[in-house]
Amino acid sequence: MPHTPSDEHDDLDGLPPPPPVHYAEQSLLGALLLDPHRLDKIGPLEPSHFSNHTHGELFRALRSAPTPDPEQHRASPAWLNTVLDAARSDAPGLTTSYLHSLIQVCPWPQHAPAYARMIRADHARRSLRMHAERLAQTAVDTTLPDRAKATVQQADALARFLDDLSGRFTPHPGSLPRTPLPPAPARDTSEDALDEERLLIATATAYPAQTSQMRWLVPEDFALPLHAALWQCLTALTHRGDPIDPITVLWEAQHRSLLTGHAAPADVLTLLSTPVGSPEHWGEKVLQRALLTRAQTVAASIAALTDDPANSPHQLITGSRRALADLTALRARWHHATSPATPRTTHPARTPTAPRAGPPPQTAPTPIRATR
Repeated sequence: MPHTPSDEHDDLDGLPPPPPVHYAEQSLLGALLLDPHRLDKIGPLEPSHFSNHTHGELFRALRSAPTPDPEQHRASPAWLNTVLDAARSDAPGLTTSYLHSLIQVCPWPQHAPAYARMIRADHARRSLRMHAERLAQTAVDTTLPDRAKATVQQADALARFLDDLSGRFTPHPGSLPRTPLPPAPARDTSEDALDEERLLIATATAYPAQTSQMRWLVPEDFALPLHAALWQCLTALTHRGDPIDPITVLWEAQHRSLLTGHAAPADVLTLLSTPVGSPEHWGEKVLQRALLTRAQTVAASIAALTDDPANSPHQLITGSRRALADLTALRARWHHATSPATPRTTHPARTPTAPRAGPPPQTAPTPIRATR
């Protein structure tokens, strides 16, 4: 069936409208094609900053071509042809008519620096989303040999990028983003995750002395609320110095209203009576899953901020740093849990020094009892 003009119009109607940065890119390129000397006034800008590949290649060619003489440029299209030929190698769709249309759509060539700032701001937003996506992908990539370490490295890369952005965009007051953040991703409640939590609680009950050293683990790190509550029972008994065994933990659980229809006393006793390994080992497993989940939450929050076009670059920076702070706090506990224990520095006992020469010490006279 032949393709009619009306069919083409219907197909184009289904495409999303170009974003505002598309028109900023057109206006900047039109200003520079009209007056190449304005290139020195637009600030730092790279071809990769453009959202449109063709626009970026045209800017690359425009920047690399020798600046023409203003009078010759107004009288001859030779420089425009040079730029077009250079750009066509990587953007074959460019035409002479499109270059002329760019010049015509530019409202004010004097506003070229403002158009360049818009392009840099939109590139910052897209780059920030890319960092958030990398963080989220790393946190769920089970093929990595050390997923937690790789996730922490991606978080560091994100933090460095935010530091770099803050140096490129001037802060301004009232810059807190108002974007509603999405709900946190669902916790990992797979059988492996729940088994690790059960083994932690049972082993901590069997070896409470080791549990007292695990202050880096908090109830919020658990995926199952019952397991988090039982961990609170253990830490409460440890803090009070009470005896710890399955029966005392069960009694504490009763006082905390945990023994409901979903947690019968016999089931809790069974859970508490199957220790395997060491509490530190299972605690690190639980904390690692919490770290990966928190990284996904941070990535989703930052992605939501970048999806909101109302956010300025500084709002994106502020909101992203706030989201990343939640992960930083958990990372500190992760580092404390996984770092090897630092041996205490023992100081040699002091050798008592000989007393200086001096008069002999005076002793009090011995009291004499009175005799009758």
